[in-house]
Amino acid sequence: MTGYTMLRNGGVGNGGQPWMLRWSSRIRLTWLSFTLFIILVFFPLIAHYYLTTIDDADDAGKRIFGPRTGNELCEVKHVQDLCRIRESVSEELLQLEAKRQELNSEIAKLNLKIEACKKSIENAKQDLLQLKNVISQTEHSYKELMAQNQPKLSLPIRLLPDKDDVTFPLPKSNRNCRLHNCFDYSRCPLTSGFPVYVYNSDDYPFGSSLDPLIKQAFEATVRTNVYVTENANIACVYIILVGEMQEPVMPKPTELEQQLHSLPYWRTDGHNHLIINLSRKSETQNFIYNISTGRAMIAQSTFYDVQYRPGFDIVVSPLVHAMSEPNFLEIPPQVPVKRKYLFSFQGEKIESLRSSLQEVRSFEEEIEGNAPADYDDRIITTLKAVQDSKLDFVLVEFTCKNQPKASLPTEWALCGERDDRLELLKLSTFALIITPGDTHLVISAGCAMRLFEALEVGAIPVVLGEQVQLPYNDVIRWNEAALIIPKPRITEVHFLLRSISDNDLLAMRRQGRFLWETYFSTSDNVFSTVLAIIRTRIQIPAAPIREETAVEIPHRSGKAAGTDPNMADNGDLDLGPVETEPPYASPKYLRNFTLTAMDIYRNWNSAPGPFHLFPYTPFDPVLPSEAKFLGSGTGFRPIGGGAGGSGKEFQAALGGNVPREQFTVVMLTYEREEVLMNSLERLNGLPYLNKVVVVWNSPKLPSEDLLWPDIGVPIMVVRTEKNSLNNRFLPWDEIETEAILSIDDDAHLRHDEIMFGFRVWREARDRIVGFPGRYHAWDIPHQSWLYNSNYSCELSMVLTGAAFFHKYYAYLYSYVMPQAIRDMVDEYINCEDIAMNFLVSHLTRKPPIKVTSRWTFRCPGCPQALSHDDSHFHERHKCINFFVKVYGYMPLLYTQFRVDSVLFKTRLPHDKTKCFKFI
Repeated sequence: MTGYTMLRNGGVGNGGQPWMLRWSSRIRLTWLSFTLFIILVFFPLIAHYYLTTIDDADDAGKRIFGPRTGNELCEVKHVQDLCRIRESVSEELLQLEAKRQELNSEIAKLNLKIEACKKSIENAKQDLLQLKNVISQTEHSYKELMAQNQPKLSLPIRLLPDKDDVTFPLPKSNRNCRLHNCFDYSRCPLTSGFPVYVYNSDDYPFGSSLDPLIKQAFEATVRTNVYVTENANIACVYIILVGEMQEPVMPKPTELEQQLHSLPYWRTDGHNHLIINLSRKSETQNFIYNISTGRAMIAQSTFYDVQYRPGFDIVVSPLVHAMSEPNFLEIPPQVPVKRKYLFSFQGEKIESLRSSLQEVRSFEEEIEGNAPADYDDRIITTLKAVQDSKLDFVLVEFTCKNQPKASLPTEWALCGERDDRLELLKLSTFALIITPGDTHLVISAGCAMRLFEALEVGAIPVVLGEQVQLPYNDVIRWNEAALIIPKPRITEVHFLLRSISDNDLLAMRRQGRFLWETYFSTSDNVFSTVLAIIRTRIQIPAAPIREETAVEIPHRSGKAAGTDPNMADNGDLDLGPVETEPPYASPKYLRNFTLTAMDIYRNWNSAPGPFHLFPYTPFDPVLPSEAKFLGSGTGFRPIGGGAGGSGKEFQAALGGNVPREQFTVVMLTYEREEVLMNSLERLNGLPYLNKVVVVWNSPKLPSEDLLWPDIGVPIMVVRTEKNSLNNRFLPWDEIETEAILSIDDDAHLRHDEIMFGFRVWREARDRIVGFPGRYHAWDIPHQSWLYNSNYSCELSMVLTGAAFFHKYYAYLYSYVMPQAIRDMVDEYINCEDIAMNFLVSHLTRKPPIKVTSRWTFRCPGCPQALSHDDSHFHERHKCINFFVKVYGYMPLLYTQFRVDSVLFKTRLPHDKTKCFKFI
């Protein structure tokens, strides 16, 4: 206790011990700190040096702390995974290094190629520049040669003489009038367009005497005719209607003559005037016979030989259907070919010439040179003998049961009413027409009426008397629709009629039906035919047929069209170049001013091709091809095989006689924007495509925010006046190519299929060439026609939902085909494709051509169309039967011919027989 206290008090008690204790404590702390420093700093250094130097010994077994081998380390379980990762990374690094070196080598090679390509491009640019210079020089040389070898032409100066011109040379007699001496060509230059001025009959006293129906029909026709002008000073021809006149108020011949001579543009002699006297009845009188008409042309149904001037006057048909269209349902069918009676005749002769039969001369004596003046008695005897022989059913009556119609002297008067006569003709294969016994009467209204009624119901006319001048005889080949037999051959008539084959009978009946529909049936046809005859005689080209003006719907483009792999995958097939230049239209018709002079006597009626049964049309009733292609190309041109037979050149170009040609896609749509856009995108990159015309058939316009695809060619969206399937075949003025690809908005066709169809169509331009085939069949239990879409090796139709056809048929469908057919298409909203097949088969007498083995073409997943409706097929059955009534026969033809490419294979169900395939 005492010691402890001393320590705390600073060493009290022992003197120097406290200081020593303090010093020893400091010594121990310093030594301890130094020792720790030595251990912590120098010992690791010494250990590191030892570890790094001890393993340098040669004896591996003496290594204690040196690095061990991989296998020894991998014996440690938790290090094995790390070892495997290290090895894998090392291998990948080695591979990447090898690839890097390889890529560097390839980059070096490509750089060399790039340099070579740059040099080649420079050389190609120089060559191209040289070629352009050569082409420019060649074009310049060509223009110089053309300028040297071709004279400079200009349109002729149009001469318009004064209306009081009297210097025109007079013929010796009005009976000697022909175009060269009674017609003033100076008023009708080639470029005039054939203007026609029509007098208003109500402005003259004789106008009140005209038949009201004829006057009303004539005025309605004049209002719609393209040649009629109101400017009389530029007119080429002046027309005045003078008949048919009503008997009680008919003016005297002298009064009518004075009124005609007082016409403001009569010019003293009436040159370039046409006097039209239409007859609606068989008893129409020839009151112009006693009138001086000067140099005016006359068009009527009754002529005497002293009055008729061939090549100047015109024999016209009677105007029976003045203000009404013919009812096709009342017209009998053209088949069966043979009817109940072989021939029939009803008539009564009121006044006849003195018959040579009364002189009891033999037939042999007459042949020796003294022909009788009237063969009517012999005709009566011969026809009665045929009827009494019972060899054939014939009906001849030479006495009317009722009062006969009024007629000219020596003319056979008509018996009964018109409906009764038509019922008899419907039962007759042939209809006898006995010309007047007076040989000076070249044609009468009664004969023209008999001819009209026979053609209307399909009875083949048999005209006894070769001196007769039938209507429009200088432009119609009547021997293709009627038999014209001299009266002395009356004893051979029965033999001749029995010797005609059924095929010839049907051809004559079909041609007669065409003539009646085109030239006789309506007032518009009669007036257009008269004008066309005059225009053709003076060699003025027809006015271009009108085209439908396309009213474009504004739309936004800019959506880049993608490439459908299914559309673009064509294997090794080269479809042809995609046009990078502006669209190439088909060449325009180049024979506008020479056709009337060159082709006037060509036998269009019997020529093969599309004009076989449709040689003329109502809009151009004389020459068949004047107005057809004025806005639609060059017509049906034969396409050959080109200059050689190499496959590569044919594959890469169209070849043939028209090596460059394009087609236009016409797509009908109705409020299916998404389907439409997909279909348009599938056309991207399609070779030889000129443009796409989208017929927007809905009154509702497309969505304003709708982006239309950019497919490399123009897309024209056309607005229609109404929702009609007939709009598919309107001849839009935007269609500048002859070839039209009509396609539905949900059709799914590959590019190679479209190009193959286009190539086939170019070899058969007058036919429908397409993909989906159909056929018609006769339903025996119901005695009617049926529409069939089943798979078959035989077909008679190709649906226009995916088919090529010529623009020519668009004109005929819209302007020439009977309106009743288009009305039925609008009624059912169906059958427009059937109507087009009927039309083309009727014109060409050829079936369509099916390409590839595909039977359907709808895109997968598209909304259902109208064709999926249950009533669709029932309506098509009705359409076929109605169209047959309109045409009078079944124009569709069967075919087993199909054009396939080697890229396609036939796929048929197992229960179908094998089709013959033509490649």
